Parts: sequence; structure tokens; C-alpha cells
Amino acid sequence: MDTTTTAHQVASFLLETEAVKLSPEKPFKWSSGWNSPIYCDNRVTLSFPHIRSFIKQQLAEQIKNNFPEAEAIAGVATAGIAQGALVADLLEMPFLYVRPEPKKHGMGNQIEGKLIPGQKVVLVEDLISTGGSSLKSAEAVRAAGGEVVGMVAIFTYGFALADENFREAGITLHCLSNYSALTEAAVANGYIQESAMEALAEWRKSPETWGN
Repeated sequence: MDTTTTAHQVASFLLETEAVKLSPEKPFKWSSGWNSPIYCDNRVTLSFPHIRSFIKQQLAEQIKNNFPEAEAIAGVATAGIAQGALVADLLEMPFLYVRPEPKKHGMGNQIEGKLIPGQKVVLVEDLISTGGSSLKSAEAVRAAGGEVVGMVAIFTYGFALADENFREAGITLHCLSNYSALTEAAVANGYIQESAMEALAEWRKSPETWGN
């Protein structure tokens, strides 16, 4: 399946399962304080076996095609843990996951699982906004002696800031679907009216000030 077809299929699944909700008229408030016409929680797809399997297979294909040197899969906590474990199982590769910060008790681990120094790791994330939290996980893997060869994710908002952050970190990112594919699928499948497209496009240009 080519990347464009995959992007639209995944977008349709996200809308179908209500993992993504679009509401240009009544925006959502993100934890960052941004107003947003979109809310995304890809963990919802885990409750739909055929969709879960499709996403797992497509993430695995992205890894095989783009990072054939990969030796281990790391899920980014928390939303990337389940997806990462599914993908690692399919690829028959070692799995670990990365916490946002070290535990405050016990061994104080930030990385759970066995990371071998020099091991080539692909991180699995469910959603990319600015990329900040995802890249902190990559830094943790590097600090522990792993080699981050890339990252895959289910969905990206496509912010220019995220592209810049990944470039600066020297990490290649491949996502199954994106904001453009999502809005196109939303109009095509009747989730929103075409008249709402302008508001959705304006939001992505300046998400930090939109709706203020």
C-alpha cells in the first residue's frame, strides 16, 4: 500500500473510531493552553481489533522499509507502549519503553526493558504535535547508550515546529497519517462540511494564537 493510500485509510479509521474529534465551532482546550479544533487520542484504536492490526502492520512496514538496521523497538510512554509492543511482537524484535522521566523509587529507571549499549533503536509514538516529549524519549535512549535510528508514529499534526525539532535532533520521522489526509477524509466521509476547511487550515498555521 502506498503512503498516500495508507494516510487516508488511517485517517478514516481515526474518524470512524472517534479517536479523532473535529469541532471547529466549539474548540477543545489542550493542556498547553492552545485552543484547537481537533482532539486526538489514538489509544481508542486499540479497542478495534481489525484497525489495531492494520495500524500494527503499517507501522511494522514503515520500520522494515525505512530502518532495516533496527535491532530493538522502544515505545514512548504512555500511548506508544501498546503500539510499540504490538509492532515488536510482529517483527520479533526486543521491546522496551521510555518513561517521561526516571522513576522516583526502586531502581529509578527511565527505560524499562533491556537496552544493550550500541543497540539500534526505533521509537514508536502514537501522536506528534511539537515533538518535544517524543524527542525527550529519544534523548533518554541515547543517554543510556542506545543508537536512535528513527521514529515512527500513527499521526502528525504537521506543525513546522515539529519538523524543525526533529531536524535539529537528527532524527528521521515517518508517520502513517497526517493533518491534511485527516481533513480530506473528514470532508469526504461527511464528518465536517467543506466550509469548515478554512478554519482547520488557519489553526495549523498558528495553533498557539488561534481562537484567542
